[in-house]
Order: sequence, then structure tokens, then C-alpha cells
Amino acid sequence: MKLLLTSGGVSNPSIREALVGLLGRPVEESTALVVPTASWGHPMTGPGNAWRFVAGRSGLPMAELGWRSVGLLELTALPSIGRERWEPWVTEADVLLVGGGDALYLHHWLHESGLAAVLPSLDETVWVGLSAGSMVMTPRVGADFVEWEAPSGTDETLGVVDFSIFPHLDSPDLPENTAEEAARWAAELGGPAYALDDASAIRVVGGEVDVVSEGSWRRFG
Repeated sequence: MKLLLTSGGVSNPSIREALVGLLGRPVEESTALVVPTASWGHPMTGPGNAWRFVAGRSGLPMAELGWRSVGLLELTALPSIGRERWEPWVTEADVLLVGGGDALYLHHWLHESGLAAVLPSLDETVWVGLSAGSMVMTPRVGADFVEWEAPSGTDETLGVVDFSIFPHLDSPDLPENTAEEAARWAAELGGPAYALDDASAIRVVGGEVDVVSEGSWRRFG
């Protein structure tokens, strides 16, 4: 997969340009599936958050970018309908728009749904993560971001990339997300990590990693 791991969505021209580059075509010619599943696992989110994300009214631009078509992929529903039905929806989409909430809950349902097993085959698909939707691609989220307790009892996630992500750096809505707190979090993890504000994203293609930003970010380790 091609990854665009954002903190606050496709929030500025630089991140949108990176997205178009990954797609290889304009947004207006591309098909998207919106994945709101992570929102059910976090105590600060719920039905209203999921609806706003899917409807493109969250203030964190994802679904509202002008896609040729947008569909809904709710991971908790997939086990009940069978892989033979939903897998074509995924393989035919140009992009998966994966929303925020709880990364461990999202990780759980990526496996329970069977989608995690399909991801390695999606060579040309673009995964655009928002907050938890980005964090789930990392090896660990760190104790600070554990709200929903995974059956494994760990903070481990997919490990598609080899770095962790601290989102919403210096956000006015999350005053605790300071650079000092990010540095402490990264030191506890002990591995490579990035802190991103909502104007920043990480692009990953073929193992190459770079930061796209019109704001502030930090790399640790």
C-alpha cells in the first residue's frame, strides 16, 4: 500500500498535493471508501463523530475532498456478510480513508473483519489515515493512547511502518499534547517516532518515508 498518515486529515494544499501524487490521478477521478470504525472504541467519540466523519463535516478533511464516489466500509459489519462480498469493494477502491478514535480498537477490527489479511495485496491502494487511522499502521501507540483495552493486553498495532506517531501536536483542543509530552512519550517507547500537528502528514511509498507539512512536527530516536 501507499500510505499518507495524517494527524488532522488532508488539511492543506501540500498534503492534498501529496495525496494526488500517491493516487496518480486527480481526486475527482478517484473512488474512496470511508472507514469510521475507530470512533466506536474511544470514550471521547461516538455516533455523532462517526456521522460527521462520513458526511464530511468533521472539520478534518477526508470524505469531503471531491471524490468521484465515496462509500462506507464499517469493519464491524464485515464478518457477518462474508469476505467474498466485501473484498471486491476494497480492491476496486482507489483509497481507504480511515478515521480517528481508538487505534487499538481499529487494530482489533482490522483483524476480526479479515481486512488486515487483504492489505498486503493492495499494492496500488492509498491508505489515508486520520489520527488513530494513522497510528494503527505503527508498531505501538504507547501507554498514553490506550483507552480501549485490547484482548492481547498490549499497545501493539499493525507494524506496517517502523515508527510510532503522536498526533495533534500543540492542538488547542488537546492542550496536553505538547512537545514536552511528546518527547516523554517517545522516550518511553524507545523507538523511532514522530509528533505531528494537524497541518502535517507522513508519506510512505516503497519503504521511503518523508514528512509533508505546513505546520510543526518533530522526529524522535
